[in-house]
Amino acid sequence: MADELSHLNVRGEARMVDVSAKPTMVRRALAEGSIRMAPATLSLIQSGGLPKGDVIATARIAGIQAAKETARLIPLCHPLPLAAVEVNFDFEPGVLRITAAVKTSAATGVEMEALTAVSVAALTLYDMCKAVDKNMVIADIRLLEKTKTPLQD
Repeated sequence: MADELSHLNVRGEARMVDVSAKPTMVRRALAEGSIRMAPATLSLIQSGGLPKGDVIATARIAGIQAAKETARLIPLCHPLPLAAVEVNFDFEPGVLRITAAVKTSAATGVEMEALTAVSVAALTLYDMCKAVDKNMVIADIRLLEKTKTPLQD
């Protein structure tokens, strides 16, 4: 049934979903989120003028690392061999938009890895900028797309 929670057994107890019968496929996920902040804070980030250094590079690495550690952070996630993680940032008026694209060849998808990458990148930006902007808001973290395609021979 489509509306059943897959991480619960018939007694309602938490379980890790058995994906052993699912085929290995190329799986991709794209997630996004944003962090709203003062225009002056955005300018400091773009100019590299924050005391903590290059916050974009640090947030990118944090997002990549978070995607790799998702199974350790989210209790019922499967550990996956990630083939690629890309974290990008787009400056908009008053907003820094974060996207994460994750790819693997596995029996289950990588949407949690993409969402975790965006979340931790946003938290890293918040941490590195909080000294100059106490009113930042992390928002709109969501999955944009997930795909699966058969492995190529």
